[in-house]
Amino acid sequence: MNALRFYAFNLMPYPFIPPAEEFESTWVSLSNKYYEPHRGRQLYTEYIDQLVDAEKYGFDGVGVNEHHANFYGTMPSPNIIAAMLIQRTQRIPIGVIGNAIPLHGNPLRVAEEIAMLDVISGGRIISGFVRGIGCEYFNNGIAPGDSVERFNEAHDLIIKAWTDDGPFIWQGDHFYVPNVNPIPQPLQDPHPPIWIPGQGSLETLQFIAKHKYTYMMVFAPEWFTKLAFDGLREECERLGYEAPKSMFNACVPTYVAETDEQAHREAKAHLSWVYNTGLKIPDQIFFPPGYMTTKSFRNFMSALDKGKVKAQAKLTYDEMLKDRYIIVGSPETVRNEIGEYCGNVGAGGLLFGGSSIGPMPNWMVMKGMQMFSEEVMPQFREPDGKPDYLREEPLASQVHSEAAARFGRPPEPARSIVTGSDELIDHRVAHLPEVIDHSLIELSDSNKEASAG
Repeated sequence: MNALRFYAFNLMPYPFIPPAEEFESTWVSLSNKYYEPHRGRQLYTEYIDQLVDAEKYGFDGVGVNEHHANFYGTMPSPNIIAAMLIQRTQRIPIGVIGNAIPLHGNPLRVAEEIAMLDVISGGRIISGFVRGIGCEYFNNGIAPGDSVERFNEAHDLIIKAWTDDGPFIWQGDHFYVPNVNPIPQPLQDPHPPIWIPGQGSLETLQFIAKHKYTYMMVFAPEWFTKLAFDGLREECERLGYEAPKSMFNACVPTYVAETDEQAHREAKAHLSWVYNTGLKIPDQIFFPPGYMTTKSFRNFMSALDKGKVKAQAKLTYDEMLKDRYIIVGSPETVRNEIGEYCGNVGAGGLLFGGSSIGPMPNWMVMKGMQMFSEEVMPQFREPDGKPDYLREEPLASQVHSEAAARFGRPPEPARSIVTGSDELIDHRVAHLPEVIDHSLIELSDSNKEASAG
C-alpha cells in the first residue's frame, strides 16, 4: 500500500464578485445578482474537466461537496456532479464529501442516490456525511439546535436502509418514512466507505470513533489538525482499538511550480482569495445560535485563543504558509513539506494537493496537477507509482464475458405470465416460436372457449 493517498478536490467557486472589502460575507447575505449563469457554465465545464483529468494523472480519488447560498462553493447538489464524473471516468474513486444529511427532508433520498451512484460506477463511491456548516441553516428552514440530532438520526436511517432488508417503517424524532425499501442497494458491501469532514468538535470525534469512519479535517492550521487527530486517536483508544492512518485525511491546499519563487508568484492571489474572500464569514453567520453545544463551543474557542488563531478572512499569505494552512513551492519543497506535515499529524491522505484553488485559471490548474503527479506523488508511492485502486480487482465486471464467468445467470430468471395464460414464460427464451407461439395458441383457445360460453 502507498504511504499516502492524494485526492483532487474542487469547491467550484464563483469568483466574479466585488472585492471582499465591499461586503459583509461571501455566504448568505451577498446577493445572487452577482451570479451570471453563462459564466457559471464556463466554470462548471472547466471544473468538471479538471476532476476528470485527475484519473489520468493518477490521483487516488476525486471529491465534491455540498454548500448553499454562497460564492465559495457552488455545488448545492454534489450527487449531480458525481454522476457526471462517473460517466467520464473508469476506475478512480469518487467522493461525495458530502451530503448535508440534516438538511434533507427525507434522508432516504440520499441513501437511494448514493446507492444508485455506487452501482452505476461499479463500486467507486465514497459517501461523506456532513452536518453542514452553520451558514447552511439560514436557507434550509432547519433549526441549528436540531442539527446534531437530525444528523445522527439521518445517518442511522441511511445505514439501516443500506444494510437491512426492507420494507420496514422508520419512525424517529425528526423523520418518518412509512416504507423504507430502497432499490437499488449499494454495490459495495455492506455500503460505500463513509467519510466525515469536520473542524474538531468533540461530538464529531466521538461519532467517528464509534463507527470507525474516516475523518477529514478541513482548512485549519497544522497544530489544530494535529490536535483534532490526536483527539480522535484518544477516542478510539477509549473504545479499545488503535486508529489506522487511513482514518485520517488532511485538507491542505497545495501548489507546485518549477521553483519556490514561481510557485508563490502563481499561487498567492488565488490562495488568498480562498481564505480572505471565499471564507469571509462573520461569527453570527458561521455559528448561529444552537449550532454547537456550549461545551464544544467553549473547547473550540479556547483552542483558537490558545493558538492565537485569526479569523480565516484576516490571515495574511505569510501566516497561511507559516501555520501550514497551505503548502506552496518547488517539487522538492512540496515533497519535504508534505512528508513532514503528514508525519507530524499522522495523516494517511491529503486532499487539495495539486487541485484547483479559488479563481486559479484553468491552464495553471492543469500545469500544477501534472507537476504534482509527476514530481511529488511518486515519493509517497510504491515503485510502480500506481494509485492503490489500480492494484485491486474492480468490484464490478468490466465486460459481459467476465460477468458471465464470475456470476453466471441470475438465480431468479425474469418470468411472467402472458395475459390470459397460466403458464410462466422465461424471458430468456420468450422469443423462441415454440415458447411464445405455444403460449399464444393457449391464449387464443382460451379466448375462443370464453366467447363460446
